[in-house]
Amino acid sequence: MADDGRHTGTGLDRLLRPGTPSVAAAALTATVALYMALVAFGNITDFDTNRQFVRHVLAMDTTFGDPDLMWRAIESPALQDAAYVAIIVWETLSALVLLLATWLWVTGLRRGACDRARRASTLGLVMVLLLFGLGFIAIGGEWFAMWQSSDWNGLDAAARNVALAAFALVVVHLPARRGGDR
Repeated sequence: MADDGRHTGTGLDRLLRPGTPSVAAAALTATVALYMALVAFGNITDFDTNRQFVRHVLAMDTTFGDPDLMWRAIESPALQDAAYVAIIVWETLSALVLLLATWLWVTGLRRGACDRARRASTLGLVMVLLLFGLGFIAIGGEWFAMWQSSDWNGLDAAARNVALAAFALVVVHLPARRGGDR
């Protein structure tokens, strides 16, 4: 045994290598990257389904109809569609950044250098947090009163996405131990 209590050069080291925080960060980054790529792909190939969701949320047509809030509604189909396209572009960019981060993790783990991967993961995961936290929970949920709609309420899904991205972000920033734990 080495002075720090690790087995050096054994099969056990090779077996336990996937148990490092950096490998966990890479796996979580890859998971969110795949998820965001599938979300963007679904919105591009089945454009109308979630376009209807965005239109109803922005129009506030399934909320309680409180006159004190209804001035916030966006009823222009052109503006609604522009918002939806912006969401898809943001999803696509997030997926691309996270896919790049995944590649940087894979190459960085081989070389023992994960700083670039950590920075790219952070950028992509913050993009996901902004989309679902700021975009869907704060703006959609509160400003456009999505929470009032029983038909067009995406708050639970948005909260799951925020939780996944936040958890991944925490794991990405776990300190790596010295001695081979990258």
